[in-house]
Amino acid sequence: MKNPPKTRPTIDSEKNSRPNQNSARGFEVIDEIKAEVDKICGRPVVSCADIVAVAARDSVVAARDSVVALGGPSWKVLLGRRDSTTASRTQADTYLPAPFMDLPALINNFKNQGLNERDLVALSGGHTIGFAQCFTFRNRIYNATNIDPVFAENRRATCPRTGGDTNLAPLDPTPARFDNAYFNNLVKQRGLLISDQALFSGGSTDDLVST
Repeated sequence: MKNPPKTRPTIDSEKNSRPNQNSARGFEVIDEIKAEVDKICGRPVVSCADIVAVAARDSVVAARDSVVALGGPSWKVLLGRRDSTTASRTQADTYLPAPFMDLPALINNFKNQGLNERDLVALSGGHTIGFAQCFTFRNRIYNATNIDPVFAENRRATCPRTGGDTNLAPLDPTPARFDNAYFNNLVKQRGLLISDQALFSGGSTDDLVST
């Protein structure tokens, strides 16, 4: 996910993959943290992968006392990751789950990474924070049948049938809070993405979502 090193400028970084374009952000923060840690240690010691893992935890926990109060829990981050010496934009395009996937496709995608249905639902809960671009949910709000009509109408106000591809909508009603509103929304058929609502649509993951 980082920029290729100067010694290997031909690497096509995963940050350039279709699912990550204009989506995954904040890379400069990781660069700044690593530069400070390396300076204190006197040499490169901590991997970017470990920094990303710790920053993900701290951004949820530390924010409880800030203006953006995510209110999330804390957890122990196991360290020791090593940064890859290569990257593959093609593999990222192939294996990252798409917002248009139905439940069987999602289950198969996660299974290929050694993850089960519980992992799928739990990790999808990361959508408790953040936004999605119009082009990723346009088909759902105009064509889906398993969607709350009022919710669909509200989303159409900022996501027209044509144009406005990068207009944003929150993934759940509280996009700056680490809570269970995402899952509550799915039960009410207010999942923003096709891949969100697929988790609660009469399939094998319904019980995991509702409990």
